[in-house]
Amino acid sequence: MNPQSLSRRSEFEWWIEPAGQMRVPAVIYADTSLIEGMDDKVREQVTNVATLPGIQRAAYAMPDAHWGYGFPIGGVAAFDPREGGVISAGGVGFDISCGVRTLHTPFNFAGLERYKADLAEVLFRTIPAGVGSTGDIRLEAQEMDAMLRGGARWAVSRGYGTTQDLDFIEEGGSAAEAKPECVSPEAKNRQSREMGTLGSGNHYLEVQRVAEFFDSAAAASFGLQQDELVVSIHCGSRGLGHQIGTDYLKGMVARGYGQIPDRELACTAIHSELGQQYLGAMRAATNCALANRQILTHLVREAFAQVLPDAKLTLLYDVSHNTCKIERHTIDGSTRELFVHRKGATRSFGPGHPALPAAYRHTGQPVLIGGTMGTESYILAGTAESERRSFSSACHGAGRAMSRTQAAKHWRGETLIEDLRARGILIRTRSFRGVAEEAPGAYKDVRAVAEAAEHAQLARRVARLVPVICVKD
Repeated sequence: MNPQSLSRRSEFEWWIEPAGQMRVPAVIYADTSLIEGMDDKVREQVTNVATLPGIQRAAYAMPDAHWGYGFPIGGVAAFDPREGGVISAGGVGFDISCGVRTLHTPFNFAGLERYKADLAEVLFRTIPAGVGSTGDIRLEAQEMDAMLRGGARWAVSRGYGTTQDLDFIEEGGSAAEAKPECVSPEAKNRQSREMGTLGSGNHYLEVQRVAEFFDSAAAASFGLQQDELVVSIHCGSRGLGHQIGTDYLKGMVARGYGQIPDRELACTAIHSELGQQYLGAMRAATNCALANRQILTHLVREAFAQVLPDAKLTLLYDVSHNTCKIERHTIDGSTRELFVHRKGATRSFGPGHPALPAAYRHTGQPVLIGGTMGTESYILAGTAESERRSFSSACHGAGRAMSRTQAAKHWRGETLIEDLRARGILIRTRSFRGVAEEAPGAYKDVRAVAEAAEHAQLARRVARLVPVICVKD
């Protein structure tokens, strides 16, 4: 993207002023190099989002933004139903409630070496991953609906984890007003054997070392220690979420609501029958993702116990990045209830927010930014400033710099695995092509993304994590 096509408001804030059908400006948070590395399609898409009915304040793109379906990945927009606000399946994404969960372990990096290979193998055998991967859990109709209503709370009630886990999950582990009856039989069928599985693409399970602190006080609040080993899980609602996205996108296209500049932005009024059905189905998919990550947490604990019997893994936080949530935000001095779309963007509540666990309320929400199997990841903390700058939102990862097809042509999975092994990073996978598609070089510089988020006051850096073991499809 050419920076000269934008109006620069500060070193890390770029505007596209309203023109044509735009109802509000479009705002991109990034430094110059990240802007130059963004596809022109990001500019087009965030501008298109700014035309949607009922949009408030601005359409936003995070520092990791790249081309997506309708909305850019890394896109944020909030809508007021009292002003004709809309809900858009493309503004949530197909992997509904995809997110990151990070777990503390009681182990220090120095003590891992003698167990590392064994732990990698046990995790690989225990955690199903890949396209169409299935687990040992099979949900019949009644249990499927109970899971879709209960989320992680359902999983805990079935013996997967503890009630203490729920305190450190968004919404206490369960999205309210989920409506399993709004989820198609095909979506439920796709999910019947996929609970407790990672899936494919950029999803992963990583054992990581806490390598560096930027804010020691916040790190202490989050319970982090230097050289501690943590486990991060990145996955979502699997086939069910994708099918819900597909089903409702077709419905929104067929209804043809409003004048939109791109068919992929198909939407419907929030309070319409279709809008309410989609919200009920989307919340059910959110619960599916939360239950899935909760079951995976249980499996990770079992795997650790096989190798390190005294292992006690506790939850640091779980946060989603493909959602639409009702939140209260201030517009022109008035506090309103808005429907905030975050697609490839993470909620970033600042200190004092009542939705946060008591342990984190004075620090701000943990914001989990995933990197790649060969680069660092980051833990940040939400800021008070992010409320007015991005509806309390921040980036969710590094963001792709090239397509999976391009990456597969550029790298060989076997070579990457050997290169990473030489750096002390063990990769366990069922697909060499999948590794090539997710090569570190196929992504933006996650360090630059995290720094831009901090300088733009979306979140502040707390800790840097580096990979030790990575399980992928």
